[in-house]
Amino acid sequence: MIDSFTGLSFQTLLNAVSDAILLIDDSDRIVLTNVAAQQLFGYVDHELCGLAIEELISPHYRDLYQYYREVYLGKPWERDIGNDRTLVVLTHDKQELKVNIGLNPLTAHDQLYILITLNISDRRRQAEVALKVSEERLWLAKQAAALGVLDIDFENNVIHIDKRMRELWGCATGEIMTYDKFIRAIHPKDYATHQAAFEKAMDPAGDGHYLAEFRVINAADGFERWITITGQVHFEIRRANRLVGMARDITKRKTLEKELQMQRAESEVLFKQQVAIHTASAIAHELNQPLTAISAYSEVTLRAMESEAFNIDEVRQMLENCVKQSQHAGCRLHELVAFLQKGELVTEKLSLNEVVTDALKIAHSEGYNDFHHVLHLESNLPAVLANRLHIQKTLVNLLINAVESMRAANISSPAITIAISILNEKNLAMVSVLNIGPGIDQEIVRYIFDPFFTTKPTGIGMGLSISRALIEANGGQLWLDPDTKEGAKFNFTLPFAS
Repeated sequence: MIDSFTGLSFQTLLNAVSDAILLIDDSDRIVLTNVAAQQLFGYVDHELCGLAIEELISPHYRDLYQYYREVYLGKPWERDIGNDRTLVVLTHDKQELKVNIGLNPLTAHDQLYILITLNISDRRRQAEVALKVSEERLWLAKQAAALGVLDIDFENNVIHIDKRMRELWGCATGEIMTYDKFIRAIHPKDYATHQAAFEKAMDPAGDGHYLAEFRVINAADGFERWITITGQVHFEIRRANRLVGMARDITKRKTLEKELQMQRAESEVLFKQQVAIHTASAIAHELNQPLTAISAYSEVTLRAMESEAFNIDEVRQMLENCVKQSQHAGCRLHELVAFLQKGELVTEKLSLNEVVTDALKIAHSEGYNDFHHVLHLESNLPAVLANRLHIQKTLVNLLINAVESMRAANISSPAITIAISILNEKNLAMVSVLNIGPGIDQEIVRYIFDPFFTTKPTGIGMGLSISRALIEANGGQLWLDPDTKEGAKFNFTLPFAS
């Protein structure tokens, strides 16, 4: 292979060098240049060749150059000229450039030549300063945010990590971190979260951005920490070869969020209980008077029927009074329900795909994010006509019920599938929410939509009842799928806007 380069000319080799190069003879005239030198000075080759090197030196620096040259020629060897002192050269348009100059002696046919290498000192110094400042800023940012840095090399199955990453993962100093070790530390219930973000980032058709939050079990102390990692996958010929990212310990934030979520959940349960108590009290108040009257009329009627002096007209009157009181109770109850439901139902054209995505975000924000979700959405789904808040509330309630069911059953890899389909024959859209929990006992299936029926220690049994009422108010139906073999599957329908 070396033989294949023997035919290359000296000029070809010079042109392959990125630095500007001038070859001068012992009379200080330029005899050869390369393309980089021509670009630096703004001359073509034949304009440079034959020029005295002094003509390319700023007049203020020519005496200094002559001094350096004489010292160098006294004992020529490869070195930089000026001992870090700056020299200034002139371009074709008389622009001054500060440069560093390297000198290399060459001898051919008993004649001394000097190979001069030039690079712009300002640019190099600026680049060095910028790099140093950038490194200092990165170090300060890492220290302030307690960031760890990782660089995953997929080709060699090695992860380059800094000291902070070793602390987070419990990796000993000098221990080689591999991708297998990296994922083994991820909490089993959070592996699906990492994998979904990882697969998205590894897709060459995407933007390569990786962002995930998950728990890590430290290999050294067994402590469980919440970690967030943001990174970027780099591709070569549409193939991922590196992922560079930063990791941060967010355990304190997650703990605080969980405490706030628990407080908010407790407050919401208390609020719902108070609403239920006041609603029940209002109903009892409205029904108490007519029920008391009906009871009194009924007792009088029974006594009258037992009397020997039985008067059919009096009995008829009492029964008519009972009917009036029951009708009055019914009217008062309808008035109360109308008062509680006052306000016109506001509907709009909705994208069910967007509503499903929003409901997932709401469930996650309320602390129900420890599950892997699978979405089967309809790409060309027509808009439905419904109240956005009603449908969101229903979906969030179904998601929360599913998560709580899987938590109670200690499902190792909880997952929820949300699917949207079209019922063409009925002109309806159908949403299905399926979990892989223990399912619902057949003995209580018929009661699950009843108000105040619950299997939860702290529940009030209104979630599914309210959800069904909301869906029905929007022209749809909500039911439990009886044909589901594993887990529980709830379906609801909504009419299309068209």
